[in-house]
Amino acid sequence: MIEKDRFIQNKENFAIFSVVSLLLMTLLSGWIVFDKMESPAVDSGLTQKQRTINQMMEGMTIEDKIGQLFLGHIPEQEAEQIVGAYYLGGYMLESKDVEGKSLSQLKKDLASYQKASNIPLLLASNEEGGAVSQISPILKEPFASPMELYDEGGLDAVLEGAKSKVSVLKDLGISAGFFPIADVVTNPSSPIYERTLGQDAMTTSDYVREVVTLLKEENFLSTLKHFPGSSETGDAITGLVYDDRPVDELRKQDFLPFEAGIEAGTDSVMVSHIILTAVSDQPSSISPEVMAILRQELGFEGVILTDDFDKLGLSEFLDQNEAALQAIEAGADMILSSNFTSQIPYLLDQVKRGKLSEDRIEQSVERILGMKYDLGLIK
Repeated sequence: MIEKDRFIQNKENFAIFSVVSLLLMTLLSGWIVFDKMESPAVDSGLTQKQRTINQMMEGMTIEDKIGQLFLGHIPEQEAEQIVGAYYLGGYMLESKDVEGKSLSQLKKDLASYQKASNIPLLLASNEEGGAVSQISPILKEPFASPMELYDEGGLDAVLEGAKSKVSVLKDLGISAGFFPIADVVTNPSSPIYERTLGQDAMTTSDYVREVVTLLKEENFLSTLKHFPGSSETGDAITGLVYDDRPVDELRKQDFLPFEAGIEAGTDSVMVSHIILTAVSDQPSSISPEVMAILRQELGFEGVILTDDFDKLGLSEFLDQNEAALQAIEAGADMILSSNFTSQIPYLLDQVKRGKLSEDRIEQSVERILGMKYDLGLIK
């Protein structure tokens, strides 16, 4: 009887053990399946673009990262050495880089600069057309300005001209031409009138939207400039320019083409050195308040470029090194400058002193690398 009871008890224990084991195995297998299902979901949440950028950034030093923030004017004789030594994000052509060369020689030179860089360069040239073109002097047919093209054949002619221009630039290895100009200027006495479309805000908005769309199709950088718009009264090349208009007036006119370009997916926006007195007492290129309008009010998420730091308007306001620091702190991503040989070490020193965070730098580097990825420069 006792043996029978023990047998029954053992049988019951075994049954309980089997049930518990089965439950544990079920839970465990479920957890394993769940884990296997979850892991790819986490990974698949990152695009190939983001994985590539993350991998690149993991291998970058702080020197690499700071160098990416600069689009430099570089002495031609030292271009290859400087590109490699300062880890520059981009190379900005000037007329002296083109003078006396054939297109084939220029293409060869640009390829050598690209080869000297560990991270692909953004090769850029200011190619608005008309009076502002570095390449036109060595072309059989110089690039016409948007105003000239619009007067000849309306928006269709402008788009045809832009497409033809992009073809020439891309063949040279250039990925950025710093257009379209989004400034609303209808006053012929304005210093930049002939560089613009010369039309009202709505027509200029249509122009900007169509050009940005075209450039995206052509895989060529689009750059809206010069945010927050032109005052029509001065040019920061020759000195400081103040715009005393209320912000509401800008919202109803000057901001409209920028909004159109942003909605169309522009890659970048160039911020000028104009002082918008209703918003800030600083040049826009180093103003957190102006950058906030661009980011938060207009919703721009791409790369913010500064206008050329070599312009007198900024130079007479602030030391170049400190201006570079303030531009990055304000929210700019990329600085156009010929003084990067002192600005880069200055920013590096600010990081080491704890006055500029590496996190802030990485925000910009991620946008810059993302832009280069979208242009096909980074694979």
